[in-house]
Amino acid sequence: MATFKKFEEVDIWIKARELTKRIYEASRKGAFAKDYSLGDQMRRASVSIMSNIAEGFNRGGNKELVQYLAIAKGSAAEIQSQLYVALDQQYIPKEVFNDLYNLTDQIAAGIFSFIIYLNKSNIKGIKYKYAQIPNGK
Repeated sequence: MATFKKFEEVDIWIKARELTKRIYEASRKGAFAKDYSLGDQMRRASVSIMSNIAEGFNRGGNKELVQYLAIAKGSAAEIQSQLYVALDQQYIPKEVFNDLYNLTDQIAAGIFSFIIYLNKSNIKGIKYKYAQIPNGK
């Protein structure tokens, strides 16, 4: 697996950003725009995916990253459940539901794969790179 220097290089973060953009677009239209609670919750859950990937990445340790990835994966499931509500209320057409659901599914699968990789890796994370050097020098 490639070494990433910035969270913006991580494919799952890039896809999560696209999902967030599309959730915002969908929730601004028609009757969906009037259901403030659902729209707000979906926007916050999509932002949560991006934010937790970024925050975990910058914690500097793989255990912390895995913890934040698990939270992001939970937010992806939340989006998928909420998409059913939006579909059932006819806020979004079936095609939009399918597109957003599938994108969210790709993100969740990518997160899961990343978690498996990190759990199998012997690398602890960047914050441990200097921990074994006396006096941090």
